[in-house]
Amino acid sequence: MQKTLWRYSALFLVLGVSVRAAAQQVLTWQQVRNKFESTNPTLLADQLSVDEFRAEEITAYLRPNPAFNLTVDGTEIAPHDGVWEPFVGTFESPGISYLHERRHKRELRLQSAKKGTLVAEFSHADLDRTLLFTLRSAFVSTLQAKAVLQLAKDNLAYYDRVLQISRDRFEAGDIAQIDFERLELQRVQYESDLQTADVNLRTAKIQLLTLLNDRTPIDQFDVSGSYDFSDQLLPPDELRKIAFDNRPDLKAAVEAIDKAETDHKLAVSNGSTDPTLSAWYTHNASTNNPGAINTLGVSVSIPLRIFDRNQGEKLRTQLDITRSQRLRDATEAGVLSDVNSGYATVNSTLALLRPYKAKYLQESVHVRDTIFFSYRNGGASLLDFLNAEADYRSVQLNYVNLVGSYLTAAAQLNMAVGQEVIP
Repeated sequence: MQKTLWRYSALFLVLGVSVRAAAQQVLTWQQVRNKFESTNPTLLADQLSVDEFRAEEITAYLRPNPAFNLTVDGTEIAPHDGVWEPFVGTFESPGISYLHERRHKRELRLQSAKKGTLVAEFSHADLDRTLLFTLRSAFVSTLQAKAVLQLAKDNLAYYDRVLQISRDRFEAGDIAQIDFERLELQRVQYESDLQTADVNLRTAKIQLLTLLNDRTPIDQFDVSGSYDFSDQLLPPDELRKIAFDNRPDLKAAVEAIDKAETDHKLAVSNGSTDPTLSAWYTHNASTNNPGAINTLGVSVSIPLRIFDRNQGEKLRTQLDITRSQRLRDATEAGVLSDVNSGYATVNSTLALLRPYKAKYLQESVHVRDTIFFSYRNGGASLLDFLNAEADYRSVQLNYVNLVGSYLTAAAQLNMAVGQEVIP
């Protein structure tokens, strides 16, 4: 009986651990990105527009439908000599006609539709690029909020130890009551930091869950990732080359020029004449010539393009080529500006982070601990300790925020380049 109870207890313990693990959803950056690309409604809706362009390729390559016509005439509507024979002298002529498109109109329409699909695909990739920057910024904001929250907890825990030591000194008569009360009043600032950090973390998670179109409760959602900076940075020239090779908006601008040229060829082709070929069969029972009762006929109808030779579309598509070229030039200038600006921001943030990691963080800890040791032993004033504690808090918080600024700037540079050059 006792063994059975132990088995059930162990089973319940394992199940409880499993439920708690399943309840807490912790995602890495790659998992967040994969989920975003499969669930974000804006991205999914734009993907449907690409599919619509592919459907237009089918329409563009369709042949004109043939036309069927039937003529029936000569049917009697009243008796002749007292006898009604309605179908004796009826004239019947079924026929079929077909518009023959010349100058490769179908092929050019298909080519234009495929170019439109390519432009839509690159535009979709560009939307994905910009939305990924928004997603990455939200992910970084969540990591930053977690780091600030942890720092606030550590600061409050350290200050509580200081208060406990000061309370012991006050009870022992080693410090004045006013000094102890001033120390207690300072705790309000650390409590406020903790509450603000908690609200900021929940807000960042809400933004991230919104982008993921996820209804998971905030307390059951979390992310994990490295919250640090890398000192490695590619040269600007290499970054520009990668951007010119990878930016989807630039590829879309180039394809737009090819599409405009194809549309101009199609406009010229549409200015040509398309004949309509017709054939028919005639059954004329009322003819006096027995050999002409059943006959076949053909015809060709050729429009005379005297006034309308599609001049407007020819001019418009010609102008559209130049417009697309100008837009391509503007996009190239924007790519260069984005890369240069992103590189400058990352480089500037690194210049601030290096001395923090190499010197300022350790110095702030050393100064705080040294002043507190002196204050505890009567060698430093309360004001000296409070100033040292404020300097430590400021340096540590500045470093955490600078890392967040670096990660956001790195995401901006990745977006400018068109791929992750800084993981």
